Amino acid sequence: MNQHTLNMLEFNHIKDAIAAFALTIEGRDKVQNLVPSTNVKQIEAWLEEVSEAVEILKISASVPIHGLDGISTILANMNKGAVLKVEQLTKLYDFLDCCGKMRRYMRSKTFYAPRVSAYVEVIDELPELEAEIIRCVRGGRVDDYASKELLKVRKQLTIQEERLKEKTMQMLRSTKFKPYLQENVISQRNGRYVIPIKKEYRNKIKGAVLDTSASGSTLFIEPEEIAIFQDQLTWLLTDEEIEVQKVLTYLTGMVEQKEPQIRLAAETMIQYDFLFAKAKYCRMIKGSKVKINQFEELNLIQARHPLLGDKAVPLTFTMRREEKALVITGPNTGGKTVTIKTVGLLTLMVQCGLHIPAKEESNLRIFDRILVDIGDGQSISENLSTFSSRIVNIIEILKETNDRTLALLDELGSGTDPGEGMGLATAILETLFQKGATLFATTHYSEIKEFAEEHPGFLNGSMEFDLTTFSPTYRLIIGRGGESQAFAIALRLGMHPAIVERAHYLTYKEEKEYRSQEIDRWKLKELEKQVMTNKYKQKQTIAKTNIPLYQQGDNVKISPSDEFGIVYKGPDQHGNYQVQVKGEKISVSHKRLTLYIAASELYPEDYDYDIIFQSKESRKKSKLLSKSHQENITIDYFE
Repeated sequence: MNQHTLNMLEFNHIKDAIAAFALTIEGRDKVQNLVPSTNVKQIEAWLEEVSEAVEILKISASVPIHGLDGISTILANMNKGAVLKVEQLTKLYDFLDCCGKMRRYMRSKTFYAPRVSAYVEVIDELPELEAEIIRCVRGGRVDDYASKELLKVRKQLTIQEERLKEKTMQMLRSTKFKPYLQENVISQRNGRYVIPIKKEYRNKIKGAVLDTSASGSTLFIEPEEIAIFQDQLTWLLTDEEIEVQKVLTYLTGMVEQKEPQIRLAAETMIQYDFLFAKAKYCRMIKGSKVKINQFEELNLIQARHPLLGDKAVPLTFTMRREEKALVITGPNTGGKTVTIKTVGLLTLMVQCGLHIPAKEESNLRIFDRILVDIGDGQSISENLSTFSSRIVNIIEILKETNDRTLALLDELGSGTDPGEGMGLATAILETLFQKGATLFATTHYSEIKEFAEEHPGFLNGSMEFDLTTFSPTYRLIIGRGGESQAFAIALRLGMHPAIVERAHYLTYKEEKEYRSQEIDRWKLKELEKQVMTNKYKQKQTIAKTNIPLYQQGDNVKISPSDEFGIVYKGPDQHGNYQVQVKGEKISVSHKRLTLYIAASELYPEDYDYDIIFQSKESRKKSKLLSKSHQENITIDYFE
């Protein structure tokens, strides 16, 4: 997947949202390095992992993933001659303790998350190392009892420091020094004890000046009488540091011996952080684990663009195995671009092992490449027009496309002469189709809609537009091309019908009569209804004998979605049947129905169809009403 595709489909926004759920720097880095896989088995394994992680989060959202900060630095410096510092050993102990908590946490999750919980088995327990670290390092320093030598030196340090303090206090209390003191306090400079002497009495005190006050009136002097005590203390501090380094070197050696186990544990914990970040994101967007395939159908049910949240209009459509191209038409701002972006982005997410906001019955094809041409790619620095820059991009797409490619093309052929643009767009679609690509293209060209109608493997789709509100509904309708609605909108807004009729002729090279808009709006609606009714009556007269008759209870197949339903009633005057699909009754044209199993083969002669078409509660109410009149009981029947 090239970077252009990831940018245009805004996949980086998805990664940022997932990274926000990671608890460690390493986990966030792993999310940012997330790339799609093209291996179906790998993707299925990833999806199963996320499914298990989601189940774990439903039971316990508090996953013990912490203590990883700084571990990467520790591992990077191992076996390079560097001695671990106290704070690094403390972090390492916290990490090992966290690993122990994770082992205990996961062992209780093996029943419903066998794959994810199994990872914890590679994390070895290191009780000896943990015990030595906690024995030797306490309170942010090497403990006195880490070694006998260190204990001995620190005892001597304590005694020597007390002697030094006592000697210094004697000098402060001495009548000899009292007149020279600026104040009766002891302080330290560079770790050495000093007394504050008035500047004018500098020659009265033998010793070294270690500091001066800001005003210069006070000198901080280390008297000769305590210098020897100071030197002895310094030697002991050096001995202490030597013993501390011995302990740290000893602990570093123990840690380095266990480097492979620690490194594997760290990788596993980072993987857990990465996995649960993905699972938390998938829960947030109410994602589902969908089916995947390589060359079969592409079926999206109630799919939503993850970056639009609740504002997204659900997208549902099916492309069967032999169908490789969907041409989407409709008005501007009607949702065409969002639709193809949704398909591309959800495909990327699935190939990264993520659940997507769609029904779990959805089925997505896996692609080696997703190539896109969306939006304005104008390059000022290279002095390329919008059209030129997009053609450059299309040329690259044509070079890279094969039968494992998903191509997303927005407003193909726009930005140039309409006639040439249409021809070029059609030729590009033909070429990509012949190379085996799966295509999603948006266009305004009516000729491309006609091309899609005439060529097997192509589907037409349109974005629904509500003429009563002059606004798009953002719903994708499969099976017919859409109109730009420019003429209809112009008429509704009051443009003279003669102008619209002329525009229609110039566009389609055919005469068409448009109704006058001087008629009252409400009368117009009634007139429209009358006209439509007359048209349908005419069609009925001509094609009445062609409408197949289905009986209540017949099991039928609905195209192009290939769903199965049961006939409830019909046909009406328009040739539509009421069909129950997955518990919901919908109106379907007889042209989209094919008899699958007749009712006579499924049910006995006196079968009560209310069992199928009415709810259990409605049947109970009906039974009560059949016995006697009952107040406050109503039954809602589908009309």
